[in-house]
Amino acid sequence: MSEMDNKVQAYKNEISELESTLPGVVQAYHAFTGACFSDGALDAKTKQLIALGIGLFANNEVCTLYHVNEARHKGAADAEIMEAVAVAAALGGGHALSQGVTRVQRALKGAYLS
Repeated sequence: MSEMDNKVQAYKNEISELESTLPGVVQAYHAFTGACFSDGALDAKTKQLIALGIGLFANNEVCTLYHVNEARHKGAADAEIMEAVAVAAALGGGHALSQGVTRVQRALKGAYLS
């Protein structure tokens, strides 16, 4: 088993343990995520690529690893996965830039000083 598989499996094991304490919560979560990730207006592969980008942006290692596996399972090619990585990088850079040109520049001009 790879390190990636080990980390995802550890998460699944912990969810199973949580289910013994809070079964309704875990079952509701699985039902919710199952519905969210099934084919709809967006196909399941596209949803996994979106989730991968969000996992990267949130710096969530387990989600990143999980959604790489799921995207591949849904038919995503490595090039599609890496393109999702690039989009997440653009979003992250755009986020920092947008805050820099709004909040930081206003702060430098004293707009937030009392």
